[in-house]
Parts: sequence; structure tokens; C-alpha cells
Amino acid sequence: MENGNNQENIYSTKVKAGKRRTYFFDVKQTKGEDYYITITESTRRYDGNGYERHKIFLYKEDFNRFVSSLEEVVDKIKNELMPGYDYEEYDRRQEEWENSLDNESLTSSENGEAKEEDEITW
Repeated sequence: MENGNNQENIYSTKVKAGKRRTYFFDVKQTKGEDYYITITESTRRYDGNGYERHKIFLYKEDFNRFVSSLEEVVDKIKNELMPGYDYEEYDRRQEEWENSLDNESLTSSENGEAKEEDEITW
């Protein structure tokens, strides 16, 4: 699949972070057959008119340092600054929220109602 910048999407995954924010991790290929990662934060605007997007381009020469530094700062917070905090709370909340959406979808489809997609289209 080609996008407007002529870089091919090789692999994509997303992380839903609540009702308004989604992170996208995309592996892209350049014309020179090299690979890089784009990390996009997409946040639904408060006024409901579209999304705000912020994008980071991460190149192979920076992968190791980026991951190492990210792990370092996350570990600093989890182990030293807030060691007693329940970080799995957010995973449980997300799972509950997704389950409630699934239940709403099932109820709507059982009642013959059309479900409006909450996906971001690029």
C-alpha cells in the first residue's frame, strides 16, 4: 500500500489510550528499501471536529538508544518515583472500556441498529 509520500506501509499496530487518544506504530519502507518507524499520537479534538496528530520518525540508527532511554525513564518512574502505584490499573480500565463497547455493539446488532465506527481513517 502506498501513501502520499511514496513510502510503503509494511506493518502497523495501534494502542488505544482512552476515549480520545490513540497511538499508531507504523513500519515504513523508503524507495531505497530501508525501514523506519513512525509513531503517531492522534487525539480527538475537544470540539469534536477531527483529530490533532503529532508524529515522530524513528530511524534504524536510533532504535537501540531510543528503546534504552524509554525503558530507563519508565523504570525511573515505576521503580523510584512512584513505586507503589498500580500501573496495571490503566490496562484494567482499558479492558473494561473495550468490553463495554463490545457489549454495546452486540446489543445494537441484536436490535438491528447500525454501529458507527470509532476508527481513525488515514
